[in-house]
Amino acid sequence: MTSHPSDRPVSALRARMIEDMRVRGFSEKTRNDYIRNVRAFAAFIGRSPDTATAEDLRSFQHHQAQTGVRPPTINSAVAALRFFFTVTLDRPDLSRRLTVVREPRRLPAVLSVEEVTLLLQAAPGPKYKAAFATAYGAGLRVSEVVALKVGDVDSERMLLRVEQGKGRKDRQAMLSPQLLAVLRAWWREGRRLGMLLPRGWLFPGRNPLEPLSTRQLNRAVHAAAQAAGIKKRVSPHTLRHSFATHLLEQDTDIRVIQVLLGHAKLDTTALYTRVANTTIRTVTSPLDRLATLTERSPRTGV
Repeated sequence: MTSHPSDRPVSALRARMIEDMRVRGFSEKTRNDYIRNVRAFAAFIGRSPDTATAEDLRSFQHHQAQTGVRPPTINSAVAALRFFFTVTLDRPDLSRRLTVVREPRRLPAVLSVEEVTLLLQAAPGPKYKAAFATAYGAGLRVSEVVALKVGDVDSERMLLRVEQGKGRKDRQAMLSPQLLAVLRAWWREGRRLGMLLPRGWLFPGRNPLEPLSTRQLNRAVHAAAQAAGIKKRVSPHTLRHSFATHLLEQDTDIRVIQVLLGHAKLDTTALYTRVANTTIRTVTSPLDRLATLTERSPRTGV
């Protein structure tokens, strides 16, 4: 008699791993990513992952490198397998065999103020214009933008409440007068169209009971960038990068920017110092100081 899939050891392992992740408060997306990576590893070795050896792990990582798997994907698999072997199987000796691949840190694409203006003007409707303005005006991640609810807009304190952002942390984001005006314009239009519910999503999807998806917002940004004639590779996260860079160019303290972005480490925020053009242009090169000396007469010194 053939056993039911739920009776197989691998399914028991999967259930145990899911329990372990839930106890630790992992999001559904993280749980799904971890399960997918462990399943891919099991498929590679051709048997249950609890029978894996150190050589299996070495071969798996070598296979990923040889087939051109990008570092972020490799590191995602490392995180999943480390959790599986360390927590679910209690075999930390195997998890130590996994190697994280370092990826060169690339500078983020940043829009100029003029390009942000063009992007907002090319937004396909008031809802998307308000969503773009929120990503740029408050420096929110795309997942944070689509998760906003109508009640998260605090016009009295001029704040946006971000619930369970990255790292499952609540935080407050800035709400500028201009952003509030854009959101109010969207509120009036959304109510007229019957899309905005009193306690519903600030940016609903086609079904008002569901939020706009990150994929839909990404597609809208790409379409608007193309319509605006912007040649740079633009995504909703580009607006967040631009928010941080433009604040830095306005001489805003980097520690304030860190708080506004919700970064746990200042090193992450410091990346924007490498793309702040105004900051770079205001620095005097030592060569310019040297030039003033070479202009003097060698005999008179004047």
